Amino acid sequence: MDNPLVQVDPGLFIWTIFTFLVLLLLLRKFAWQPLLKAMDERQKTIARAVDDARVAREQLQQTQQETVKILNQARVDADSLLTRARSDAEQLRQEQRQKALAEAGNITKNAEQQIQRETAKAIEQIRKETVDLSVAIASKLIRRQVNADDQDTLLKEALQEIGKA
Repeated sequence: MDNPLVQVDPGLFIWTIFTFLVLLLLLRKFAWQPLLKAMDERQKTIARAVDDARVAREQLQQTQQETVKILNQARVDADSLLTRARSDAEQLRQEQRQKALAEAGNITKNAEQQIQRETAKAIEQIRKETVDLSVAIASKLIRRQVNADDQDTLLKEALQEIGKA
């Protein structure tokens, strides 16, 4: 059992400890410090990212709430506009209906007046023709002596002239 790896050599033991300590000091100065610094920076960056994400989430929630409020207000405004438009349309329809009724009344009144004027003209014309006919009959009567037969004849002639007129 003379294996050199299993035997304890005090010189090798001291040099191994010395090399380990020197290596430990070098690693501490050149590797651990920058590594710890990098880990601190990484931890700070992650913390900032988490804070930024929290702030962004809060802003998103506020924006969503504001969006809901704006949409609700827009719906209320749209309903109000529709109601007002319907009311205005109904009012306009009523005004147009009233105007049409008034215009129809005026047309009817004008037509009645026109009919009355035409009727008055016709009556006046009939009166003139009646007067002319009466004058004609009277002049024929004056020219001759009238007996019953003559009276019938004159009456028939007058009726024929009225029928022609």
